[in-house]
Amino acid sequence: QVQLVESGGGLVQPGGSLRLSCATSRSLVNFYIMAWYRQAPGKQRELVASITTTGDTNYADSVKGRFTISRDNAKNTVYLQMNSLKPEDTALYYCNRRPPVAIDWGQGTQVTVSS
Repeated sequence: QVQLVESGGGLVQPGGSLRLSCATSRSLVNFYIMAWYRQAPGKQRELVASITTTGDTNYADSVKGRFTISRDNAKNTVYLQMNSLKPEDTALYYCNRRPPVAIDWGQGTQVTVSS
């Protein structure tokens, strides 16, 4: 079974930055489109950003120009660099394939943007 372990979340002030990491137990990043998702309290989980095996990226309109997704094939890891964070970015962040595989959801990492 695949394991996805997210890390790097925390409490940050508006305008701050965080870098999230997603370590995979298998070389998913080499063969699948990988993505970051987030779920805020009371809301549905939404797609934030995705990256293909060839490095093409796609972003939700709400994070374009502020977030950057990347991957390290050798480390089987996907990253999400988040800059200019806003309170509305507060959520539990997850990584998964795109489209997501239900059984693969990890615990996520909490991002809280607040002054």
